[in-house]
Amino acid sequence: MPELPEVETVRRGLATVMEGRRITQVIQRRADLRWPIPEDFVGRVTGRIVERLERRAKYLLFHLDDGTIILLHLGMSGRFLLTNPDLESFEKHDHVVFVTDEGTVVRFNDARRFGMVDLSTTDTIAEHPRLVEIGPEPLGNAFNGPALAAAIAGKRTPIKSALLDQKVVAGVGNIYACEALFRSNISPRRQAYTVKGERADKLATAIRQVLSEAIASGGSTLRDHVRPDGELGYFQHGFETYDREGEPCVREGCGATIKRLVQSGRSTFYCPKCQR
Repeated sequence: MPELPEVETVRRGLATVMEGRRITQVIQRRADLRWPIPEDFVGRVTGRIVERLERRAKYLLFHLDDGTIILLHLGMSGRFLLTNPDLESFEKHDHVVFVTDEGTVVRFNDARRFGMVDLSTTDTIAEHPRLVEIGPEPLGNAFNGPALAAAIAGKRTPIKSALLDQKVVAGVGNIYACEALFRSNISPRRQAYTVKGERADKLATAIRQVLSEAIASGGSTLRDHVRPDGELGYFQHGFETYDREGEPCVREGCGATIKRLVQSGRSTFYCPKCQR
């Protein structure tokens, strides 16, 4: 599933061609994805100007000029593609297509159909059921060591599992939790409630750093992620632990090999020597 850096990369790519542009045509090619698309979706979006695109956790928010907000999640395999203007040659999984007044064609393609498209408004978006319980943005001012420690205080679950809880911190998924724990020398097995003080400070800093670097690299392309312009992300070439089972630890002098374990149904990669 795309994590925060991949979604932010998509947001930035779409912003360059959609912000300030009027949506002159919307083509909806199916009634539902993971959940039904609002019945009045085409009518409410057609003719509206996209004032700005935002990201909240792993969600994209298209703010329109009448106060309507398109809320969209990429799901497991969703992607946006900027393609040729031939509206007669859709790909099989092009489910929603936007055309702007500049002639740009933006296609939302989702092979597995785990994505979602919904409508909200500026007055109600904060209470939307998909967003209301999401924790602080890890790149925002509200996220730091004390905030992280407070969010996981009393949690008797492994810290890796706690980081995947979107109520603790927004947008962090499996890849970047592994990488941040390695950078902060924290074992993914460590009980979450013990991560406080200096440990929490180091982990919060590591989360910020790894997410920022991944965004700068266009995200990680393992299976489905591509930028709207078709380019691949390349942060995967700099993984220090993720998907490196059996390979040597990158830290000079360590000598250990990266291990893999399963936590909450997800693969966790870590160095048994560096991470405590």
